[in-house]
Amino acid sequence: MGAGGNGWLVATGGDLAVLTAIRGALAFLTRLPVGGDEAAWNAFRATPAAFVVAGYVVGGVAALPFLAPLPVPTAVAGYVAALYLLTGVTHADGLADCGDAAAAHGPATERREALKDSATGVGGALALGATLVALALGGLGVAGAGPRVAVRLALAAEVSAKVGMATLAALGDPGHEGLGSAVVGDLSAAALLPVVAVAAPAALAAPAGSTPALGATLLAGPVAALLVGRWATATLGGVTGDALGAANELGRVVALHAGVVVWTLW
Repeated sequence: MGAGGNGWLVATGGDLAVLTAIRGALAFLTRLPVGGDEAAWNAFRATPAAFVVAGYVVGGVAALPFLAPLPVPTAVAGYVAALYLLTGVTHADGLADCGDAAAAHGPATERREALKDSATGVGGALALGATLVALALGGLGVAGAGPRVAVRLALAAEVSAKVGMATLAALGDPGHEGLGSAVVGDLSAAALLPVVAVAAPAALAAPAGSTPALGATLLAGPVAALLVGRWATATLGGVTGDALGAANELGRVVALHAGVVVWTLW
């Protein structure tokens, strides 16, 4: 076989690796029956851009109610329901655990104990409840922009949240041994270049006047994630799996509201 044949094999192997990483991302980040296995998990860990691809899938499907001929409150309820039907409650549980850790007093060891406690305390209930209310209000704001813009803002918010998770995976310091330590800390900042490239189309082909809003939406998720990562490092000793989940949930909400604010005011 000549050089051209070898090049085709290399390209095919690379494509298969990317597809395996995407399958791993969908298995880890959603409830879709894609058949996650060890190969998919390892490929996903090495490919942070796969976070973003999963964001397109989740955001695109969850945004469909905004296109339906439904009353605005019903469309928003459909959007919120679709999000959690697609993603499950793993990330929301991480947010609740971080809320309990934030409410705990004492050194990092006591906060980590609160993090591991299976019972949800007042801090976790407050964090989760406030975030869900903010998500629904953000959905109402998005719906007010009209169907075409609403779908793009909802899609961009999910992509933004996943960019935030990828940012923590690349730049964060792993916390205690567990899921977070298996994802965080093995990559360099250079691994974020493909993440940016994959996320950029979410701001392209924007309806007239919506480009600044989409840009703000895409930037907000990573900023929120970095703040969560900073808190987790200072409070818990590093970025844990729960902190990644919290970054996803908070990043989505902050991104939605950033988009609505910029769309409304500018």
